[in-house]
Amino acid sequence: MSKGRGGSKKRPMVGNPDDPDGFATFLIKFLEWMRIQNYSERTVEGRESYLRRFVIWCEERGLAKPNEVSKAVVERYQRFLFHTRKKNGDPLSFRSQSLHLLAIRSYFKWLTKQNYILFNPAAEIDLPKVENRLPRAVLTQSEAESVINQADVSKFMGVRDRAIMETLYSTGMRRMELIGLKLYDLDVERGTIFVRQGKGRKDRMIPVGERCLMWIEKYRYQERPELASYPDDSTIFLTHLGQPFSPQRLTSTVRRYVEKAETGKSGSCHLFRHTMATLMLENGADIRYIQAMLGHVRLDTTQIYTQVSIRALKQIHSATHPAKMERTRKLFDDEEVDETTKLMNDLGDDALDDPE
Repeated sequence: MSKGRGGSKKRPMVGNPDDPDGFATFLIKFLEWMRIQNYSERTVEGRESYLRRFVIWCEERGLAKPNEVSKAVVERYQRFLFHTRKKNGDPLSFRSQSLHLLAIRSYFKWLTKQNYILFNPAAEIDLPKVENRLPRAVLTQSEAESVINQADVSKFMGVRDRAIMETLYSTGMRRMELIGLKLYDLDVERGTIFVRQGKGRKDRMIPVGERCLMWIEKYRYQERPELASYPDDSTIFLTHLGQPFSPQRLTSTVRRYVEKAETGKSGSCHLFRHTMATLMLENGADIRYIQAMLGHVRLDTTQIYTQVSIRALKQIHSATHPAKMERTRKLFDDEEVDETTKLMNDLGDDALDDPE
């Protein structure tokens, strides 16, 4: 069995490992197959977690082998997930329920293809419709600057923390991608960072701002030499012990500054990812370029930020809504109005002349 995400002790076995046809035997083989097929370790661990929960549920109902599971059993488990409540009393999200069921469907599909069972009881299971949820919080430009400025760069580690937040803000990279950055991934001359084996084991080259590069270089030559130990594996951002960050430690480090800024918004590393994408979109970036920055495989994953970016929609609303038309037209008479506002006026006139 695999280790936990933090690299800690092994998880206890589920099922009877002495039964050659039992859940435990096939679960071990399935996870090994996933690793052979080059699935990321995070994906393997996620599938293992969901399947362990399913196996425990089956054992509590006297089911010890995959060939004892029928379509009706899988449907019953789906109802169980729907009625399950977390410790705080909230139900599992439909996204979480879907991930549980996808793991089961993948597991039984593999069992069928390997001829361990005769039919796939999860083949026709209907997954719940997953809601499209907006990010819970997105910082404004001034709020993002406020959070970043909380790092006291006059103190040891302050420059490092500033460089970390600048990198998250400038690139929108994921937490694990930042943790894995190496010194040779940084190209100061070209102004780029090479993200190796991001989500889905995909490499990508992304631009990084000059201000961010300056803080990384400042940290690299001012603080990192005091942190690095031999042998140096070239990881850019190190803890006070000279080790790469764990996901939890990086989250707590960034969250501390978010809370200190008192913006009224909560979050950590992913908060900067949402903020970068939203602000770039509001400032006119093509969504396809944002997709490339974020490393999204599908454009519809990135399009959620078009719903978060409200500035352009608000301008059109002010230009076209009749309840504010008089005040808006008066503003348009101002000779100092910028070309963007004039364009909004033109759009508003077109909407009035040719309504849908």
